[in-house]
Amino acid sequence: MSNPPRQIFQDVTYHVFTRCIELKNHLSHDYAKRIAVDVLADALEIYSFELVHFEFVENHMHLLIRTIKNGQTISRIMQYIKARIAERFNRLNNRTGPFWNERFGCEIIEHAQDPREYFCWLLWYIAYNPVRKRVIRDPRESKYGTIRAYLEENYKPVVKIKLHHFFHELGRTFEDKVNRILEYEEEYRNYLAGKYKFLKLKPV
Repeated sequence: MSNPPRQIFQDVTYHVFTRCIELKNHLSHDYAKRIAVDVLADALEIYSFELVHFEFVENHMHLLIRTIKNGQTISRIMQYIKARIAERFNRLNNRTGPFWNERFGCEIIEHAQDPREYFCWLLWYIAYNPVRKRVIRDPRESKYGTIRAYLEENYKPVVKIKLHHFFHELGRTFEDKVNRILEYEEEYRNYLAGKYKFLKLKPV
């Protein structure tokens, strides 16, 4: 069965996720994550889009990418990112063959029933991926993720990101915005602790 056609829009925010071949832990080592962040930085130089947030797990990665008017499509952006990561990883490891398991999956945040709330939940869902995998204990410990950019005003992530306008709508000052974001983290931690049976994390 053929894959359904990709939804291609500009001026929207995509939650993109893609897995390594056979779910192998190709992204578990620091050198592999450095390859990935270097490719993200190169992509920002070559193409017109906004990188909003990202996190790596051992066998997959999550990206929040906002496409812009007259910029490249999400398909073109991700084609470059996935191809360059695979190429550099294979060259460094003297290997051949596919790096990624299948085509990337994506969801459009603006198509959710409440896009801003969904975005705030998604920040923590993505940031807590390595915590759920027991790689780190707190998302703030991530060396390559970008959640701290939404918590610390002067924080400089390994790749420059642009804080999403949904974040800026949370308050007048940076402190106000952080306090609202932390409320979503508390809710998410309660969900992980089993206090809530369900947590809405899908667009509708």
